[in-house]
Amino acid sequence: MRALIKSHGYIPLSSKPNAIVQLYCAVVGQQLSTKAAAAIKKRFLDYYTKDPSPEQILNTPVADLRTLGLSNAKATYIHNIATFTLDNKLTHQKLKKLPDNEIITLLTQIKGIGQWTVEMLLMFTLERENVFPIDDLGIQKAMIQHYEITETNKRILKKIMTEISESWHPYKTYASLHLWESLK
Repeated sequence: MRALIKSHGYIPLSSKPNAIVQLYCAVVGQQLSTKAAAAIKKRFLDYYTKDPSPEQILNTPVADLRTLGLSNAKATYIHNIATFTLDNKLTHQKLKKLPDNEIITLLTQIKGIGQWTVEMLLMFTLERENVFPIDDLGIQKAMIQHYEITETNKRILKKIMTEISESWHPYKTYASLHLWESLK
């Protein structure tokens, strides 16, 4: 890790002002190329005059969301987020105050939101410094490469990765950024 940090220098965290909107955008971008995801996110956000409120999302028929390039499942997941947000009175400010593990537990209750999505939200929206997205394929690839891991069993690989990542505490997010950067 020391060599990666020396090679890349400081990589700052960036924050985004609305975690709920970022959840919508995360769903929009799931399983798409970066270019396709960016185009559909832009159409989605442009559809509304400003960051959409949960009420606006719920008042947007699934058919209208589909015209923006969303699949039926993604449009439904976006409605799920909006419903969950209203039911739980979620706001960006409320999320910022919660510990990481509580945010993961809370948001993974939403159908369409998995742990990886919440980890990305923690890192890139809420600026959490100690997140290690162990299921990220880029992180796995970089660690296999830089730590010369030969294990192919996923369970054992994750155990090895977890052990290595413990030495990065409490700055696992920065280590993850350097691992991703090393793949460029």
